[in-house]
Amino acid sequence: MSDTCTAGWCADADWCSVTCAAAVLDGKWHPVVVHRLLSDGPQGFAALSAVDGLSNRVLSDTLDDLRDEGVVSRRVVSEEPFRVEYALTEKGAALEPVVAAMADWGRDYA
Repeated sequence: MSDTCTAGWCADADWCSVTCAAAVLDGKWHPVVVHRLLSDGPQGFAALSAVDGLSNRVLSDTLDDLRDEGVVSRRVVSEEPFRVEYALTEKGAALEPVVAAMADWGRDYA
């Protein structure tokens, strides 16, 4: 889990916390995956890949990014057949008000 900001472009302490949060939710699918896990709880790869327009490769990369940020955990559910489950960590669950605010803003202005 990363305890430091991964946004290498923090040039000013006044807005560094915003850039650090943006770095975690960077990318088209990061907030979508976090939203799905917030809404539906822990899920397997197949359930998460049911999002229209999200390829398996992009989902895999997105989950890797979110795991690297300490937002998502991965647990092996069974070896045969091999299945894993993805869940939000405490850090990931703390994104709930951020993702909710994004959804509210999207409904109001997009």
